[in-house]
Amino acid sequence: MSNAVAYAVVRDDPPTVYVADTIEVLQRVLALEVVARTPPGGLAAADRARLRDALLDERWADAVVDWIATTGVAIDVYTHLHVYVERDLPAELIGAQLQFAPLFRDEPS
Repeated sequence: MSNAVAYAVVRDDPPTVYVADTIEVLQRVLALEVVARTPPGGLAAADRARLRDALLDERWADAVVDWIATTGVAIDVYTHLHVYVERDLPAELIGAQLQFAPLFRDEPS
């Protein structure tokens, strides 16, 4: 099992963060939760048609990229964020690991 996730920050006001276990799932989340939930009234007919076509054709990434271009709202996508779990940082070893951290090194005189 991987300890990584993909995530996106929709730079709206306020920003929204979406997290998924793979980039493929994240693309579907953004398509459903961001693109498909856009109120149609603020979009030109051609933009609505293009976004709808991308969604209906299951071209999730295309829909998201087109949505960004159409709305001007940036979405930052990160494909690999390590999620730390207990086995990565066992409490009984933290003291031993700390002594080798840069903060504990003396600068040469």
